[in-house]
Amino acid sequence: MQCLKVKKFRHEIKHYINLSDAMAIKKRLSLIADLDKNAKSDGKYKVRSLYFDTLDDKVLMEKISGINNREKFRIRYYNEDSKFIKLEKKSKVNGFVNKVSTQISKEESEKILLGDISWMKNTQNNLLIEFYAKMKYQQLRPKTIVDYVREAFVYKYGNVRITIDSNIQTGINSKKLFCHNVPVVRINKENIIIFEVKYDEYLPEVIKGLIQVNSTFKTAFSKYMVSRIFN
Repeated sequence: MQCLKVKKFRHEIKHYINLSDAMAIKKRLSLIADLDKNAKSDGKYKVRSLYFDTLDDKVLMEKISGINNREKFRIRYYNEDSKFIKLEKKSKVNGFVNKVSTQISKEESEKILLGDISWMKNTQNNLLIEFYAKMKYQQLRPKTIVDYVREAFVYKYGNVRITIDSNIQTGINSKKLFCHNVPVVRINKENIIIFEVKYDEYLPEVIKGLIQVNSTFKTAFSKYMVSRIFN
């Protein structure tokens, strides 16, 4: 198991964009930014996440209510490859975001899905210990699967990461994280594209100029929240 990876709190800006503006942004970014390491030859990769919530939907209710300080847990892997799986905790405080993650195995993931969590309490991994405590005492449980296609760019100055997410789908009443044939439904009929910019202390001017598009407007879109309509 890999060591815990900690990232400091960062700025996060999220927008809706249309297809033509997504294409324009990608063309501009390709001139100065690097593609994400997970990308395939076409610059895209598939993300699957399984989100957790309490029995009384604490995570969902906090998002709907706009609670300022909140967190969510998810298990995530890429391109249908279960050799690299992450448990992640994403926190939001005063508009800033922080993500902590650790690698877990497929076997460990399946134990979690079956409710077998006792193995986590003896680990030296702080995130797994916290996750164990919240599954045991707050009754965190797997809630819904979210799939989407991501295109991501990285710009080293300002530690900027730009992602473009499309074809967002959710599993229908299924928590089968590793079943590639699980029934899914698109969660936005208009095929909305979500455009996110994450950065540290500052956003470089060159990036500000490249990401200006006509159709952009700020959003608090949550893939987990919208997916719960179907689950």
